[in-house]
Amino acid sequence: MMRVLEVQRLSDDLSGLALCERPLPACGADDVLVRIEAAALGFPDLLMTHGGYQAKPALPFVPGMECAGVVVEAGKRAAHAGWQPGDRVICAGPTGAVAQFGVFPAHAVQRLPDGMSFAQGAALRVAYLTAWVALVRLGAAQRGDWLVVLGAAGGVGLAAVDLAHTLGLRTIAVTSTPEKRDAVRALYPVEAGLVGPAGIREAVLDLTGGRGADLVCDPVGGDAFDAACRYTAFGGRLLVVGFASGRVPVLPANIALIKGFSVIGVRAGEYGRRFPERGREHAAAIAALAREGRIRPHVHAALPLAQWREAYTAMRDRRVIGRTVILPHA
Repeated sequence: MMRVLEVQRLSDDLSGLALCERPLPACGADDVLVRIEAAALGFPDLLMTHGGYQAKPALPFVPGMECAGVVVEAGKRAAHAGWQPGDRVICAGPTGAVAQFGVFPAHAVQRLPDGMSFAQGAALRVAYLTAWVALVRLGAAQRGDWLVVLGAAGGVGLAAVDLAHTLGLRTIAVTSTPEKRDAVRALYPVEAGLVGPAGIREAVLDLTGGRGADLVCDPVGGDAFDAACRYTAFGGRLLVVGFASGRVPVLPANIALIKGFSVIGVRAGEYGRRFPERGREHAAAIAALAREGRIRPHVHAALPLAQWREAYTAMRDRRVIGRTVILPHA
């Protein structure tokens, strides 16, 4: 048996979640069974608890889209592919990470980069892959480009700030409070830190010499998106990652026409499923940067499984800088 966190019914107040004991899952021929040492929580995991995310798993389900741990069993074909007990791995999937053990298809598993803790590894894959697909694959970022990162203290936002430094971008980090702005600037080098959305248009235009932002990474939506439409440069790319503000904005087409910028939707997981070879390239690129120490995920807190409510509440109350990690065996 193992302990898991289970979403038993959808709820706005986390009352539909409970700690349970469940049998260990069976390992298929193409799968690996992993002892999960750390599971990272992201905003989509919170949205799933009340049905607010685009993916709506059947109830009950174990939340958590990414984790890190140790392989304890490899199915026949997974073993032939090179996986074996004792391998330290990062795993990704739509659900299943907030548990003591999990079964993952071999294609969704990669090796934990040397020198990286389980907690850092758990926080690496989803956020940094999203940032990579947004900035590199879809945004075609070039060294020296001006980048505005909205929600820069969040999981994807902070990953984009970190990755942007490695890519040589000039980054303007936008947060909702001065405290978050200061936290981001203490973690990663940025050109400027701003508190928005009020006054952001004028500040961005001033910082960029009137040009505007070549790239905007937007996991926030709402008023932040509306403002971004006014300061994205001609020929720029406004990268839509999510709607953490709770409001899905509407873009008047004449603004895109007159301003001459592109609005690009970013779904890194779906991109990798539709283009598997590119998906593997993205994962390999992120893993290489992690091995070289050129990116470093920030773990806000690492909490034992019994404190899952504290972890979710901190996310709900927007108190997390980067990612919170749950330790299932602590």
